[in-house]
Amino acid sequence: MKVEVFLPDDYRPAEDEPFMNERQLEYFRRKLLAWKNEILEESRDTIEGLQDSGSRNIPDVADRASEETDRALELRTRDRQRKLVSKIDAALRRIDNGEFGYCEATGEPISLKRLDARPIAVMTLEAQERHERREKVHRDD
Repeated sequence: MKVEVFLPDDYRPAEDEPFMNERQLEYFRRKLLAWKNEILEESRDTIEGLQDSGSRNIPDVADRASEETDRALELRTRDRQRKLVSKIDAALRRIDNGEFGYCEATGEPISLKRLDARPIAVMTLEAQERHERREKVHRDD
């Protein structure tokens, strides 16, 4: 059984504490769970909205086309968020496995600022930039 880690409401990870200590891990776990819950709540709202709009009969062709466009955009957004939820789940697994906060490419710690801005990050900023440059080079071929 996991021990509950006390975390003050105003806690922010700091560079002067040990990297990925229990408090930092708990901070990122809570941040990821809150993000995931927010996405799932938005998805429930979308499903309800699509069910409500699906039963309406809109006689005006322009209005119907506009609503279909809105629906397609909403579904595309939800698909992106579904993929984001899987990345959040992967980050939560990395926390459980003790791998969170370390670059997949170099093994170096990812900066706390980067993790706070993008807690699903798996590479340091430098490694990510190198990866994107290589990807761009190969795409241009």
